[in-house]
Amino acid sequence: MGKRIKDIVPEYKPITDFLRGKASIILREVAEKDKVLIVNRNSRPQNVIISYKRYTELLDREKRDNNG
Repeated sequence: MGKRIKDIVPEYKPITDFLRGKASIILREVAEKDKVLIVNRNSRPQNVIISYKRYTELLDREKRDNNG
């Protein structure tokens, strides 16, 4: 069995945090701490932001699953 991606505990942020100039801080934190961030708009999940590292791990896992 392949490497298990660590358990995902998402964090939620409203879109207004991005509109108030906090985007660079939020994105840096996602990358440095390998967070999964769900962005809410009108109190509903709109987007998911993950680190590039996590994204490449998911792609690698998908490739292995599809070729195995």
